[in-house]
Amino acid sequence: MAAKIQVTVWNEGRHEKKNPVVAKVYPKGIHGAIAEALNAQPDIAARTATLDEPEHGLSDEVLRGTDVLTWWGHMAHDDVADAVVDKVHQRALEGMGLIVLHSGHLAKIFRRLMGTSCTLRWREDGAREVLWVTCPAHPIAAGIDDCIILPHTEMYGEFFDIPQPDETIFISNFAGGEVFRSGLTFRRGAGRIFYFRPGHETFPIYHDPAVRKVLANAVRWAAPTGSMKIECPHKPLGWFEKPV
Repeated sequence: MAAKIQVTVWNEGRHEKKNPVVAKVYPKGIHGAIAEALNAQPDIAARTATLDEPEHGLSDEVLRGTDVLTWWGHMAHDDVADAVVDKVHQRALEGMGLIVLHSGHLAKIFRRLMGTSCTLRWREDGAREVLWVTCPAHPIAAGIDDCIILPHTEMYGEFFDIPQPDETIFISNFAGGEVFRSGLTFRRGAGRIFYFRPGHETFPIYHDPAVRKVLANAVRWAAPTGSMKIECPHKPLGWFEKPV
């Protein structure tokens, strides 16, 4: 029997403590809802980590045992310690998968991996979003119909200041006419990265079956297929013949 994909679901965990609306929508936290969805899959084992735990719940031991890390942040990006970002960055380059969700576009780790501001337009109006599948053959879109309809969400609009993605899996349109690249893949070092736009804290988006399916698909896609040690040994290869 193949080993399960080991996932760490990271969340600030601050909104749930401060906002009763969020606590009602996600009584076990946003991280709890995502972990629940992933643990329903027979090939995935998910645990959670939050900002206010020691080392933000991301100790060396936890990161070594993580195949894929999911990241949800919003109100406390600056509270994430740079030392933890350094460790996550290193693991991502070595091959750990990273799934960045919704407002995690401004997370320190995502901005470092992208090398850009990662800014965008937004409007919090609770209107409808339609996520159109633009790459139906991609494994992240497996089992998804032509589109995912979210009746109430927050608008994100272009321009989204990111590097050119490797693949665009979803494009959203909103009631105000805006469009947004909502499902994007990147590769950095040996690691695979997926950015997925849906997930505002006051709407039950992570309870949506189609969103949960995308998350499980993304975990499988982002799981390591190999690893790479990031180092510079400063040693000659030794097998060259010296020039005459």
